[in-house]
Amino acid sequence: MKSIKNLGRQTFAVLALSSLAMAVSAAVSPEEAATLQTTLTPMGAERAGNAEGTIPEWTGGLPTDAAPVSDNGFFSDPFADDQKLFTVSADNMEQYADQISPGQKAMFARYPETYRMHVYPSRRSNTVPDEVFAAVARNAVNTVTVEGGNGLQNFDTAYPFPIPKSGVEAVWNHITRYRGGSFSRTIAQATPQANGSNTMVVFKDEFTFATALTDFGPATSDNLMFYFTQRVLSPSRLAGDVLLVHEFINQVKEPRLAWIYNAGQRRVRRAPQVAYDGPAFGSDGTRTSDNYDFYNGSPDRYNWKLVGKREMLIPYNNYKIASPDIKYDEIIQAGHINQDLVRYEKHRVWEVEATLMEGQRHVYAKRHFFINEDNWQVAVLDHYDGRGGLWRVAEAIALQRYDEKIPSYAIETLYDVQNGRYVALGMTNEERENYDTDFQASSADYTPNALRASGIR
Repeated sequence: MKSIKNLGRQTFAVLALSSLAMAVSAAVSPEEAATLQTTLTPMGAERAGNAEGTIPEWTGGLPTDAAPVSDNGFFSDPFADDQKLFTVSADNMEQYADQISPGQKAMFARYPETYRMHVYPSRRSNTVPDEVFAAVARNAVNTVTVEGGNGLQNFDTAYPFPIPKSGVEAVWNHITRYRGGSFSRTIAQATPQANGSNTMVVFKDEFTFATALTDFGPATSDNLMFYFTQRVLSPSRLAGDVLLVHEFINQVKEPRLAWIYNAGQRRVRRAPQVAYDGPAFGSDGTRTSDNYDFYNGSPDRYNWKLVGKREMLIPYNNYKIASPDIKYDEIIQAGHINQDLVRYEKHRVWEVEATLMEGQRHVYAKRHFFINEDNWQVAVLDHYDGRGGLWRVAEAIALQRYDEKIPSYAIETLYDVQNGRYVALGMTNEERENYDTDFQASSADYTPNALRASGIR
């Protein structure tokens, strides 16, 4: 792993206030923001542990030298000596019913012999660089939502609402969370049939936030959040296809722009379907576009309710499954990934319910979010269909990239509890570079012409 370049400290003021723009939430007072240095962590989590001692105090997260990192970016497990505390299975699930989601309960019911949760001591490993903490402190007293909650004003770098007052504020923290400024990664995605058979799809992703661009400034829209490209490397029937996305903060004011380069046709075309419940690129119809990264895009189609906090068993510190010693066929099984490779811990999560607005359309009528308090990453996400039936459940197989102070995950999963299929995205092995954060990006690299040129090579 290499050092992060160009993490912008400057504020990009999103959506300059006009006479018609009305803030729908206010920043917190300086007195409340001061709790980010006392009772709360700099990102808004409770600094103290729980009364039972099963969740420890946050003491700063993992240091950058917590364990060795290989030359190609694989992490040693700093908690390899931890002993398993207990296992939740279909037989004893009711003992832990208040600590798991309805979707996880459905997984126990569908796969009573194989779906289980191995629970380990809780380790609060998450942290980010000091300059991000400083930006969060500024956001706490400056950032507000506008346009009915669908945009941000006075937003700086990441985590606009460390002390959220509404559901939409909490989900904005996930959407804008710190992911290293810019990164490039080569990953694999499996979409198994119900019997486990699958063809692995390998992607090359590049992602850069606006403030990490070398030419960020007046020429770049102040509404820009990030640029994203995804190139298919295999299988051969898809190889060469490329997706380009220009992601904006307020997508009501300025909708997402997307293009797809089709290698077979050697053509670049606009792709307005790459949004909301449009079919996800290269996913065989097993996820929607806004399922990528658990939830992405504009929040404008849902009503957002902040339910509160709860303690929950969630995947955490998953270095074992991310090891180069683990092969793809050890991870991918019928119905779900190999749960014997997944580490769960008890942590506090923010609970948010998203209900489809009247008059809006989406295949998910309701989404039930459980968001990790320490890093604002969605940990578990249940999806419901138009009839109110539980349809899909997502889990973030999380880990901390401690050498760069980046909260991340080894794999994102999305299980269909109705038809038995699932998606496992983000896998790496010893033959593939894990992450590269040592590249500089210009806005000129993310144009349709650049997409066309890169795809034809």
